Amino acid sequence: MTATADTDLGFAGPGALAAMVRAGQVQPTELVELYLRRIEQLDPRLNAFRVVRGEQAMAEAETVDRSGPLAGVPIAVKDDAAVSGEVATRGTRSFGPPATADSEMVRRLRAAGAIPIGITNVPELMIFPWTATTANGVTRNPWNPERTPGGSSGGSASAVAAGMVAAATGADGGGSIRIPAASCGLVGMKPSRGRVSSQPGGAGWLGLSTYGGLARTVADSALLLDVMHGALPADTDRAPEFSGSYVQAAATEPGRLRIAVSRKLPPGLLGRVSADQRGAWERTAALLSAAGHEVVDRNPAYGLAQVEFLQLWMRSIYEESLTVPDRALLEPSTRQMAAGGRFLVPPARRRRLLAGRARITALWDEFDVLMTPALAKTAIGAEGGYGRPAPLAVDIAGRFTPFTPLFNLTGQPAVSVPAGLGSDGLPLAVQLVGRVGAEDTLYSLAGQIEAAAPWAQRRPTVS
Repeated sequence: MTATADTDLGFAGPGALAAMVRAGQVQPTELVELYLRRIEQLDPRLNAFRVVRGEQAMAEAETVDRSGPLAGVPIAVKDDAAVSGEVATRGTRSFGPPATADSEMVRRLRAAGAIPIGITNVPELMIFPWTATTANGVTRNPWNPERTPGGSSGGSASAVAAGMVAAATGADGGGSIRIPAASCGLVGMKPSRGRVSSQPGGAGWLGLSTYGGLARTVADSALLLDVMHGALPADTDRAPEFSGSYVQAAATEPGRLRIAVSRKLPPGLLGRVSADQRGAWERTAALLSAAGHEVVDRNPAYGLAQVEFLQLWMRSIYEESLTVPDRALLEPSTRQMAAGGRFLVPPARRRRLLAGRARITALWDEFDVLMTPALAKTAIGAEGGYGRPAPLAVDIAGRFTPFTPLFNLTGQPAVSVPAGLGSDGLPLAVQLVGRVGAEDTLYSLAGQIEAAAPWAQRRPTVS
């Protein structure tokens, strides 16, 4: 197979690859070999993978089910989910033994025919929107290796954007799917709280975090959620039931929607939206208006939601830190964040926060979708705020990613959608936010945007 053929197949996407496997046009072993070659070629520059499961993936390719929706498709798994036989380090230098079974999300992906080919890098305890750790070094953006791929699902986003894998898992507790997707020119859906099972670990980050996927197109993102969604009896949160097809939704016109557009930063955050991101937001609003939607400038009533998120986030970091076997090995900023969560958010405040999560959802009584910029600026430097004191790192994160965290509080679905390239050649994106349980509406709208302004033909510098 030629290098050009390798590249074309590497960027074909999970839906197309699975169709080729089902038709007998390509073998799962050939796909594993293809992506292993690409990882060997590209990952030394990007550092997306902590572990590459070459031998295991080849063995699994020999026996994988070739009839499923992800038949024979190699995927990457973020380093926070249980994969049988592998350790989930969460970006730390202190961790437990290998998992004895797959998490429910990974089990569903395998049952659909997917083959986990590697484990991707994350920032320590998935705290910040960059991917750099003492344990595993700096992960880089394939559009410009001097920039971050975002975080915390940065390794997953870098791997998918560079064509080192067809798709990858992520998890989002404050934007950790949407931020890397926006930084790397991908589609990243944060599903509604309870849409994807969190078993066996339970709800992450006190219910802020949910699993999801990263892909290059709307249809492939929808395919991943079709495979992954569904709660188990042990899950504490359950999204409204959905019995349809997200792939079908992505291919269906949404009808005329009422869409609120806003670029107001939630109170409590400093910074500003760059001219490039503002332009992408304005162009997308014009595109939606031209498509026949009612597009209205309207800001959500954010109130003190950002303060509530910050408190719940810090408390969740403290509780997450308690699960690390040797806490002395945690990075200084992680220990500072954990200490803040312990002392600033005592148990009584924790209970009040969980009982009364920020109520900013009145906007969706009047509108179907809110559109914001996905980020305030294009991807920042590769190390982000790594090594900085926690207060400074939090400020850097807030100035970079002001629009994503609050919808982890509300549990609403939100998706990052590519919206062109900035003057620096880096991806731009918008965020679409829907009512709880309305991922299908977001996929329909995102699919309409993609059809009007396609992005899949764009490939990053390192690919």
